[in-house]
Amino acid sequence: MATQTPFAFLESFAEKLPLPKFAPPAWAVNEAQRRIVLLLNHVLMQESEAMTRLARHTDQIMLAQWRSFYLKLVATPAGLLDLADPEAKPDLVLTLTDESPLALAQAVFKGERPAVRIEGDVQLAAEVNWLTEHVRWDMEEDLARIIGDVPAHTLGEMARTMSSSLREFLAKAAAFAPGKSAK
Repeated sequence: MATQTPFAFLESFAEKLPLPKFAPPAWAVNEAQRRIVLLLNHVLMQESEAMTRLARHTDQIMLAQWRSFYLKLVATPAGLLDLADPEAKPDLVLTLTDESPLALAQAVFKGERPAVRIEGDVQLAAEVNWLTEHVRWDMEEDLARIIGDVPAHTLGEMARTMSSSLREFLAKAAAFAPGKSAK
């Protein structure tokens, strides 16, 4: 006997969730995108191989998009990223194909990559794939620079425990998804 759970309702609700009717002002979008670029560059600077690989694609433009959200980046000669001219034609377009915010969150918390449609330069796509597989942000190390090693390690352990618990919860919730039977 199949049992429906509230998760089925939440997933269908999240899929149909409309985006806000109002658009944020252009300056706010630009500022948020600049902050994302700063974070990405901070992470890239911790891995010299990543910067070397990205420098090979100087002036190539990447567009990442999901629903109405987008980020158009250009590779710099230093092997970092910058915001590209909004009118520039992208060499690579990466589009998250899953429209559901809940499904995306579940995939991320399970440690899976979300489904992406790739269009454009194959070599650039291969480098972006390498970056996503090999470059990781060591938040604990960055936090240790601010508050010290022991508190940073403690907070890191708490975050890992919470993440693990959330993964377990999502795995159990997925077991009760529509089309699966409860035992």
